[in-house]
Amino acid sequence: MQILDGKKLSQKIELNVAKEVEALKATTGRVPGLAVILVGNDPASQAYVSMKKKACDRVGFYSVSHEMPESISQEAIEETIKMMNQNPNIDGILIQLPLPSQIDTTKLLELVDPSKDVDGFHPYNVGRLTTGLDGFVPCTPLGVMELLKEYDIEVKGKNCCVVGASNIVGKPMAALLLNANATVEICHIFTDDLKKHTLQADMIFVGAGVINLITADMVKEGAVVVDIGINRAEDGKLVGDVDFQNVAPKCSYITPVPGGVGPMTIAMLLANTLKAAQLHAGSAE
Repeated sequence: MQILDGKKLSQKIELNVAKEVEALKATTGRVPGLAVILVGNDPASQAYVSMKKKACDRVGFYSVSHEMPESISQEAIEETIKMMNQNPNIDGILIQLPLPSQIDTTKLLELVDPSKDVDGFHPYNVGRLTTGLDGFVPCTPLGVMELLKEYDIEVKGKNCCVVGASNIVGKPMAALLLNANATVEICHIFTDDLKKHTLQADMIFVGAGVINLITADMVKEGAVVVDIGINRAEDGKLVGDVDFQNVAPKCSYITPVPGGVGPMTIAMLLANTLKAAQLHAGSAE
Protein backbone atom coordinates (compact mmCIF):
# COMPACT_ATOMS: atom_id res chain seq x y z
CA MET A 1 0.00 0.00 0.00
CA GLN A 2 1.35 3.40 -0.99
CA ILE A 3 0.12 6.78 0.23
CA LEU A 4 -0.68 9.39 -2.43
CA ASP A 5 1.00 12.42 -0.87
CA GLY A 6 -0.91 15.51 -2.02
CA LYS A 7 0.97 17.80 0.34
CA LYS A 8 4.35 16.97 -1.21
CA LEU A 9 3.06 17.31 -4.79
CA SER A 10 1.25 20.59 -4.01
CA GLN A 11 4.55 22.09 -2.78
CA LYS A 12 6.24 21.03 -6.03
CA ILE A 13 3.44 22.63 -8.07
CA GLU A 14 3.65 25.84 -5.99
CA LEU A 15 7.38 26.13 -6.75
CA ASN A 16 6.67 25.75 -10.49
CA VAL A 17 3.87 28.34 -10.34
CA ALA A 18 6.16 30.80 -8.48
CA LYS A 19 8.81 30.40 -11.24
CA GLU A 20 6.20 30.95 -13.95
CA VAL A 21 4.94 34.07 -12.14
CA GLU A 22 8.47 35.51 -12.20
CA ALA A 23 8.77 34.72 -15.92
CA LEU A 24 5.38 36.32 -16.68
CA LYS A 25 6.32 39.41 -14.69
CA ALA A 26 9.67 39.68 -16.49
CA THR A 27 8.19 39.40 -19.99
CA THR A 28 4.86 41.24 -19.62
CA GLY A 29 5.06 43.16 -16.33
CA ARG A 30 1.88 41.34 -15.32
CA VAL A 31 1.22 39.78 -11.87
CA PRO A 32 -1.58 37.17 -11.69
CA GLY A 33 -4.52 38.49 -9.65
CA LEU A 34 -7.13 36.46 -7.77
CA ALA A 35 -10.30 37.90 -6.23
CA VAL A 36 -12.38 35.97 -3.70
CA ILE A 37 -15.97 36.66 -2.66
CA LEU A 38 -16.75 35.46 0.85
CA VAL A 39 -20.31 35.88 2.15
CA GLY A 40 -21.17 35.42 5.82
CA ASN A 41 -19.03 34.02 8.62
CA ASP A 42 -18.98 30.27 8.06
CA PRO A 43 -15.79 29.11 9.87
CA ALA A 44 -14.91 26.48 7.24
CA SER A 45 -15.26 29.00 4.40
CA GLN A 46 -13.20 31.57 6.30
CA ALA A 47 -10.48 28.98 6.89
CA TYR A 48 -10.41 28.04 3.17
CA VAL A 49 -10.19 31.68 2.10
CA SER A 50 -7.37 32.28 4.56
CA MET A 51 -5.46 29.25 3.16
CA LYS A 52 -5.97 30.48 -0.40
CA LYS A 53 -4.71 33.96 0.53
CA LYS A 54 -1.54 32.50 2.09
CA ALA A 55 -0.96 30.33 -1.00
CA CYS A 56 -1.32 33.40 -3.26
CA ASP A 57 1.25 35.24 -1.14
CA ARG A 58 3.70 32.32 -1.37
CA VAL A 59 3.69 32.27 -5.18
CA GLY A 60 3.64 36.04 -5.69
CA PHE A 61 0.04 36.60 -6.79
CA TYR A 62 -1.93 39.77 -6.16
CA SER A 63 -5.03 38.75 -4.19
CA VAL A 64 -8.06 40.53 -2.81
CA SER A 65 -10.96 39.28 -0.64
CA HIS A 66 -14.43 40.83 -0.80
CA GLU A 67 -15.97 39.88 2.55
CA MET A 68 -19.71 40.50 2.70
CA PRO A 69 -22.33 40.13 5.46
CA GLU A 70 -24.71 37.16 5.54
CA SER A 71 -27.62 39.54 4.77
CA ILE A 72 -26.09 40.88 1.51
CA SER A 73 -28.42 41.24 -1.47
CA GLN A 74 -28.12 39.41 -4.78
CA GLU A 75 -27.71 42.76 -6.58
CA ALA A 76 -24.76 43.83 -4.41
CA ILE A 77 -22.82 40.63 -5.16
CA GLU A 78 -23.68 40.89 -8.86
CA GLU A 79 -22.29 44.44 -8.97
CA THR A 80 -19.06 43.26 -7.35
CA ILE A 81 -18.67 40.45 -9.91
CA LYS A 82 -19.31 42.85 -12.81
CA MET A 83 -16.67 45.19 -11.40
CA MET A 84 -14.14 42.35 -11.16
CA ASN A 85 -14.97 41.12 -14.67
CA GLN A 86 -13.89 44.56 -15.95
CA ASN A 87 -10.82 44.91 -13.71
CA PRO A 88 -7.70 44.16 -15.83
CA ASN A 89 -5.67 43.34 -12.68
CA ILE A 90 -7.97 40.43 -11.79
CA ASP A 91 -7.36 37.17 -13.68
CA GLY A 92 -9.39 34.83 -11.50
CA ILE A 93 -12.71 35.24 -9.66
CA LEU A 94 -13.65 32.75 -6.97
CA ILE A 95 -17.02 32.67 -5.21
CA GLN A 96 -16.64 30.77 -1.95
CA LEU A 97 -19.52 28.28 -1.66
CA PRO A 98 -21.97 27.64 -0.07
CA LEU A 99 -23.82 30.97 -0.21
CA PRO A 100 -26.76 32.05 2.02
CA SER A 101 -30.24 30.83 1.01
CA GLN A 102 -31.43 34.22 -0.34
CA ILE A 103 -28.69 34.17 -3.00
CA ASP A 104 -29.17 32.57 -6.44
CA THR A 105 -25.81 30.77 -6.70
CA THR A 106 -26.32 29.60 -10.29
CA LYS A 107 -26.97 33.15 -11.50
CA LEU A 108 -23.76 34.39 -9.84
CA LEU A 109 -21.63 31.60 -11.30
CA GLU A 110 -23.03 32.35 -14.75
CA LEU A 111 -22.15 36.02 -14.33
CA VAL A 112 -18.41 35.37 -13.92
CA ASP A 113 -16.40 36.02 -17.10
CA PRO A 114 -15.55 32.47 -18.37
CA SER A 115 -11.93 33.58 -18.93
CA LYS A 116 -11.71 34.39 -15.19
CA ASP A 117 -13.64 31.34 -14.01
CA VAL A 118 -10.70 29.66 -12.24
CA ASP A 119 -13.08 27.39 -10.31
CA GLY A 120 -14.37 25.91 -13.59
CA PHE A 121 -18.03 26.25 -12.57
CA HIS A 122 -19.34 28.42 -15.45
CA PRO A 123 -21.54 26.44 -17.90
CA TYR A 124 -19.14 27.47 -20.71
CA ASN A 125 -16.21 25.72 -19.00
CA VAL A 126 -18.38 22.79 -17.88
CA GLY A 127 -19.35 22.29 -21.54
CA ARG A 128 -15.73 22.43 -22.67
CA LEU A 129 -14.75 19.84 -20.07
CA THR A 130 -17.59 17.52 -21.06
CA THR A 131 -16.62 17.69 -24.73
CA GLY A 132 -12.90 17.27 -24.02
CA LEU A 133 -11.89 20.80 -24.99
CA ASP A 134 -9.41 23.01 -23.14
CA GLY A 135 -10.87 25.30 -20.51
CA PHE A 136 -10.90 25.72 -16.75
CA VAL A 137 -11.54 22.53 -14.79
CA PRO A 138 -12.79 22.45 -11.17
CA CYS A 139 -9.74 22.42 -8.89
CA THR A 140 -10.46 19.35 -6.76
CA PRO A 141 -10.96 16.76 -9.56
CA LEU A 142 -8.12 18.39 -11.54
CA GLY A 143 -5.91 17.94 -8.46
CA VAL A 144 -6.88 14.26 -8.27
CA MET A 145 -5.81 13.72 -11.91
CA GLU A 146 -2.46 15.44 -11.22
CA LEU A 147 -1.93 13.21 -8.20
CA LEU A 148 -2.57 10.06 -10.25
CA LYS A 149 -0.20 11.33 -12.95
CA GLU A 150 2.55 12.01 -10.40
CA TYR A 151 2.42 8.38 -9.24
CA ASP A 152 2.14 6.98 -12.80
CA ILE A 153 -1.30 5.52 -12.11
CA GLU A 154 -2.96 4.78 -15.45
CA VAL A 155 -6.75 5.21 -15.63
CA LYS A 156 -7.17 4.17 -19.26
CA GLY A 157 -9.34 1.08 -19.49
CA LYS A 158 -9.83 0.88 -15.71
CA ASN A 159 -13.19 0.48 -13.99
CA CYS A 160 -13.65 3.69 -12.02
CA CYS A 161 -16.42 4.24 -9.50
CA VAL A 162 -17.17 7.86 -8.57
CA VAL A 163 -19.21 8.10 -5.36
CA GLY A 164 -20.99 11.47 -5.13
CA ALA A 165 -22.49 13.40 -8.05
CA SER A 166 -21.99 17.06 -7.11
CA ASN A 167 -21.30 19.71 -9.75
CA ILE A 168 -18.11 20.65 -7.90
CA VAL A 169 -16.52 17.20 -7.54
CA GLY A 170 -18.43 14.12 -8.73
CA LYS A 171 -19.58 15.16 -12.20
CA PRO A 172 -16.32 16.87 -13.30
CA MET A 173 -14.34 13.94 -11.80
CA ALA A 174 -16.34 11.52 -13.95
CA ALA A 175 -15.85 13.72 -17.04
CA LEU A 176 -12.06 13.86 -16.55
CA LEU A 177 -11.86 10.08 -16.11
CA LEU A 178 -14.03 9.54 -19.18
CA ASN A 179 -11.81 11.91 -21.18
CA ALA A 180 -8.83 9.80 -20.05
CA ASN A 181 -10.54 6.67 -21.46
CA ALA A 182 -11.60 5.07 -18.17
CA THR A 183 -14.86 3.14 -17.80
CA VAL A 184 -16.84 5.30 -15.38
CA GLU A 185 -19.72 4.58 -13.05
CA ILE A 186 -21.29 7.34 -10.93
CA CYS A 187 -23.01 6.45 -7.65
CA HIS A 188 -25.03 8.86 -5.51
CA ILE A 189 -27.56 9.09 -2.70
CA PHE A 190 -30.21 7.20 -4.73
CA THR A 191 -27.88 4.38 -5.81
CA ASP A 192 -29.17 1.00 -4.74
CA ASP A 193 -26.50 -1.23 -3.08
CA LEU A 194 -23.40 0.97 -3.23
CA LYS A 195 -21.17 -1.96 -2.22
CA LYS A 196 -22.11 -3.90 -5.37
CA HIS A 197 -20.66 -1.06 -7.47
CA THR A 198 -17.53 -0.26 -5.42
CA LEU A 199 -16.50 -3.94 -5.21
CA GLN A 200 -16.22 -4.07 -9.02
CA ALA A 201 -14.03 -0.97 -9.20
CA ASP A 202 -10.30 -0.85 -9.89
CA MET A 203 -10.39 2.74 -8.64
CA ILE A 204 -12.81 4.43 -6.23
CA PHE A 205 -13.19 8.22 -6.01
CA VAL A 206 -15.39 9.26 -3.10
CA GLY A 207 -16.61 12.76 -2.31
CA ALA A 208 -19.94 12.39 -0.54
CA GLY A 209 -19.31 14.07 2.82
CA VAL A 210 -20.19 10.99 4.89
CA ILE A 211 -17.71 9.73 7.50
CA ASN A 212 -16.68 6.06 6.97
CA LEU A 213 -19.00 5.66 3.99
CA ILE A 214 -16.49 3.33 2.33
CA THR A 215 -15.55 0.37 4.51
CA ALA A 216 -13.07 -2.48 3.96
CA ASP A 217 -15.73 -4.96 2.77
CA MET A 218 -16.63 -2.55 -0.08
CA VAL A 219 -13.16 -2.47 -1.64
CA LYS A 220 -11.46 -5.19 -3.66
CA GLU A 221 -7.81 -6.14 -3.07
CA GLY A 222 -5.35 -3.85 -4.86
CA ALA A 223 -7.84 -1.06 -5.60
CA VAL A 224 -6.82 2.60 -5.80
CA VAL A 225 -8.89 4.67 -3.36
CA VAL A 226 -9.06 8.46 -3.61
CA ASP A 227 -10.82 10.06 -0.64
CA ILE A 228 -12.10 13.53 -1.56
CA GLY A 229 -14.29 13.93 1.53
CA ILE A 230 -13.44 16.35 4.32
CA ASN A 231 -15.46 15.97 7.51
CA ARG A 232 -15.01 17.03 11.11
CA ALA A 233 -15.28 14.03 13.46
CA GLU A 234 -16.81 14.30 16.95
CA ASP A 235 -13.33 14.50 18.48
CA GLY A 236 -12.56 17.49 16.23
CA LYS A 237 -10.22 15.62 13.87
CA LEU A 238 -10.44 16.04 10.09
CA VAL A 239 -11.44 12.77 8.44
CA GLY A 240 -12.54 11.68 4.97
CA ASP A 241 -15.32 9.47 3.63
CA VAL A 242 -13.20 6.31 3.80
CA ASP A 243 -12.53 4.16 6.87
CA PHE A 244 -8.81 4.70 6.27
CA GLN A 245 -7.44 2.42 8.98
CA ASN A 246 -9.27 -0.67 7.71
CA VAL A 247 -9.42 0.12 3.98
CA ALA A 248 -5.74 1.13 3.50
CA PRO A 249 -4.25 -2.40 3.92
CA LYS A 250 -6.35 -3.63 0.96
CA CYS A 251 -5.29 -0.82 -1.41
CA SER A 252 -2.43 -0.45 -3.85
CA TYR A 253 -2.70 3.34 -3.41
CA ILE A 254 -4.79 5.52 -1.11
CA THR A 255 -5.02 9.22 -0.23
CA PRO A 256 -4.90 10.29 3.42
CA VAL A 257 -7.18 12.94 4.95
CA PRO A 258 -5.80 15.47 5.62
CA GLY A 259 -2.76 15.72 3.31
CA GLY A 260 -4.17 14.01 0.22
CA VAL A 261 -6.59 15.78 -2.11
CA GLY A 262 -7.03 18.94 0.04
CA PRO A 263 -3.63 20.57 -0.66
CA MET A 264 -4.02 19.69 -4.37
CA THR A 265 -7.23 21.74 -4.60
CA ILE A 266 -5.40 24.93 -3.62
CA ALA A 267 -2.41 24.07 -5.85
CA MET A 268 -4.77 23.72 -8.83
CA LEU A 269 -6.45 27.02 -8.01
CA LEU A 270 -3.01 28.64 -8.30
CA ALA A 271 -2.31 26.78 -11.55
CA ASN A 272 -5.69 27.83 -13.02
CA THR A 273 -5.15 31.49 -12.02
CA LEU A 274 -1.68 31.45 -13.59
CA LYS A 275 -3.18 29.96 -16.77
CA ALA A 276 -5.82 32.73 -16.84
CA ALA A 277 -3.11 35.40 -16.38
CA GLN A 278 -1.04 33.91 -19.21
CA LEU A 279 -4.10 33.86 -21.50
CA HIS A 280 -4.97 37.46 -20.57
CA ALA A 281 -1.37 38.57 -21.13
CA GLY A 282 -1.41 36.91 -24.57
CA SER A 283 -4.70 38.51 -25.61
CA ALA A 284 -3.53 41.93 -24.37
CA GLU A 285 -0.46 41.90 -26.64
